[in-house]
Amino acid sequence: MESRSPTVYRTRSWQNRRRALRALGGAGLVLVGYLIGRWQDTPADPMITTPIVASPTVTSIPAEPSELSEPSATPSEAAPSPVTYALLQAEAAAELAGVQTEPTDDEGGGENVGWINRDDHLRFDGFDFGAVAATKARIRVASGAGGTGRIQIRVDSRTADPVGELSVGNTGGWQSWRTDTAVLRPVTGVHTVYVTFTSNDGAEFANVNWLQFEH
Repeated sequence: MESRSPTVYRTRSWQNRRRALRALGGAGLVLVGYLIGRWQDTPADPMITTPIVASPTVTSIPAEPSELSEPSATPSEAAPSPVTYALLQAEAAAELAGVQTEPTDDEGGGENVGWINRDDHLRFDGFDFGAVAATKARIRVASGAGGTGRIQIRVDSRTADPVGELSVGNTGGWQSWRTDTAVLRPVTGVHTVYVTFTSNDGAEFANVNWLQFEH
């Protein structure tokens, strides 16, 4: 049997080793690739993040009841307005009892009522005092008498108690005029107004031109 040349043997051994090394190298590369793939497929650890906390909404603190604005006071009803009363001309009364009219020298002209004695009277129908009470009456008077008498204001009846009166004395003549004021108990609403006259001696004592109620 021929013995192989050592060179040839070494050459074949070297080639076998080289092939083995190549096979091992290839297996190593496959293993490395496998390990890399496994590493890439492994899920990453979860990232811990700090949660965002929303700032609480700032709301206004309601005011205490004492700090709340008071509601505007509104009246349930409007206050009534006072009536402006017109002059009541004496000669224009619905009834003139026991008296006579005559031309007057008073300012404004026209007529006045004269020859007034006790138990005479004037009547004015349906006079509206309104919702705000009348509390006085201005009366335009003149007198040339030696005595005195009283003018009285009554409502709804000639014999009702007077709601006001005034005393009339000599003014300096039957056409010497002045305005006197009678204080009244408050009167409201619609009434028949009586102006009555009385005196102690039964003599004529006054002339009357007009009267006007006031609040």
